[in-house]
Amino acid sequence: MSDHTSESSRKPEAPESSRPREPATTPEPSKSPESSKSLESSVPSESPGSSAAPSVPDSGDAVPEPPKGPANGQQGWQPQPPPNPWQSRQQQAGTVARLRPAPPVAIRNATLWSVAATALLSGLLLGDGLGPNLLIVAIPAALAAFFAAEAAGRRLRPWSAVWALGGLSLLIVPALRDAGWPTFLAVVSAVALGSLTLHGSRSWLGVFLGSVGLFSSAVEGVRWGGLGVRDRMAGSRGRWGVVFRSTAVAVVLLIVFGALFASADAAFADVLGSLMPDVSLGDGPWRFFLFVVGLVGALAAAYTAAAPIHWDRITVRAGKARGRLEWALPLIVLNLLFAVFIAIQLTVLLGGYDKVMAETDLSYSAYARQGFWQLLWATLLTLLVIALALRWAPRGEARDRTLVRMVLGTLCLLTLVVVASALRRMELYVDAYGLTRLRISVAAVELWLGVVLILIMAAGVFGARLLPRAVAASAAVGVLVFGLVSPDGLIAEQNVQRYRNDHTIDIDYLRGLSADAVPALDTLPEPLRSCALGEIQRTLRVSDAPWYATSWGEARARDILENRSANALVTDCARLGSGEDGGDRGDYEDDTYDPY
Repeated sequence: MSDHTSESSRKPEAPESSRPREPATTPEPSKSPESSKSLESSVPSESPGSSAAPSVPDSGDAVPEPPKGPANGQQGWQPQPPPNPWQSRQQQAGTVARLRPAPPVAIRNATLWSVAATALLSGLLLGDGLGPNLLIVAIPAALAAFFAAEAAGRRLRPWSAVWALGGLSLLIVPALRDAGWPTFLAVVSAVALGSLTLHGSRSWLGVFLGSVGLFSSAVEGVRWGGLGVRDRMAGSRGRWGVVFRSTAVAVVLLIVFGALFASADAAFADVLGSLMPDVSLGDGPWRFFLFVVGLVGALAAAYTAAAPIHWDRITVRAGKARGRLEWALPLIVLNLLFAVFIAIQLTVLLGGYDKVMAETDLSYSAYARQGFWQLLWATLLTLLVIALALRWAPRGEARDRTLVRMVLGTLCLLTLVVVASALRRMELYVDAYGLTRLRISVAAVELWLGVVLILIMAAGVFGARLLPRAVAASAAVGVLVFGLVSPDGLIAEQNVQRYRNDHTIDIDYLRGLSADAVPALDTLPEPLRSCALGEIQRTLRVSDAPWYATSWGEARARDILENRSANALVTDCARLGSGEDGGDRGDYEDDTYDPY
């Protein structure tokens, strides 16, 4: 914050008798306020005719020496202002001060209460598992950020609203699905979108750093909140004492009368037990850790909303433009290679198993695994090539821009056909050996890469201003759709349908799915049904998660198994499900990597 004043207000005038006398023929030039401000921060001139620096009297002069200021002389005789308690050393550094130039104002009461609610709900609800409780905890955290942004005078922009709604929508996935892996992706994506909401970045580097920039405000947020609490405790001890005493009395009354009513009526006890979290001393450290996480996270969100880091101010120098021939020749050769490969692949894309056997003499499994991973890497490397080509693309004339659009547009179009070929290979593989978590995950990634290529092609026509945010939004939408369609449910449905068609199934793999797969597995005939549902049923029986930590998929599975439970007497499941492809499991294990 700049506190420059005019030179007359910063330097006290000496008495008239003790002023150094200037020659009468040397008038002092007039200075505008702008010039005085700019000169004030520079080193004073030592020219004899300048009045910017005081004259040094001779040793025999009776003029008293004024008090000395700082060594550099920039502040004159004015005393140094007190340090700003809201500004940290890190913010005073040049780079960080440029990215976050203005520290936030003092924290408001509404923000403090929202932060306290977030921390309390995190400690009480998140310790029993994930479900609707994540959405419950996120609401007061979002309110804390909203109140802090409102106090700072920030307005909600359209893209910030998109990120905020997207982040809250992603938290619906844990409330609906029991599987842990789509839940993990949804939670991580929700945190990234929440960070983007607070920062409002738009460039490539800004969107990337803005999605993780929330963590950079953790320490400053805690300090900011602590100073706000300290000021309130020092200025209004009586009022806060009344609040604490009233809250303590209310809690004691709820505990005493709640216990009496629960002991008097069993139905009320059941309702109260289902609504209240089960807090014990054994999990006290874990719940305290969750309380701290909620507190720090809410304060970091509020601090970022009040004083966001402008990641877009970090600029990346554009690459040196190359000549047309030097730039276009390698890409044209690459386009020709893609075209030859695609011409050969068209027979497979339009054919089926007979075409594969005739052309390659390979089975579904060998053909699909032989090239899917290579095609996936080819797609990723093509995106890297496009990024580097845009950095060094010729951009001097309109013909250069036309050349860039034609060459890179052709490369994107050919890469889309490669994506289709990879997805076709995976379809052949799934038809022959069933759907798994690894296969559906990599297919989803390949499909999203195709969407990114389409967005790049659209940016070449309509402009690339929205491209970074469009790519980030497509990733968030992909994670949301992936969680909402229930991957474990799709895996179970596809394998059950495959059993009906070919009488081949891998029960050993299906029994390890989550409760989301119960509706599809429930349609299997016995004893396959009991073998597939036995492990899931035992897991649900030992789980006593409350309502706020129970997903809709788990609740639905409980209802199905309560109406028609699995037969516990069926234990010999090892020889079931081999069918005609007894080597299915061994063939699946050749994938060498399946974290699920």
